[in-house]
Amino acid sequence: MSDLWAALCLVAVLEGLFLFAAPGAWKRAAEQLQNMPDEHVRRVGGVVLILGIVSLYLVRGG
Repeated sequence: MSDLWAALCLVAVLEGLFLFAAPGAWKRAAEQLQNMPDEHVRRVGGVVLILGIVSLYLVRGG
């Protein structure tokens, strides 16, 4: 369970880093997401999800 909390904390750190370092770019990206069809956003999310799972498997010694 502590690994889950650590992972969520790292997500928060990365999100905060993007907002802190490049707020304008983050806003533009959010605007572009608003203009994309839901199906396209869902596909991109699925690809990122799969890449994250595979990366986690490899990092954890799979």
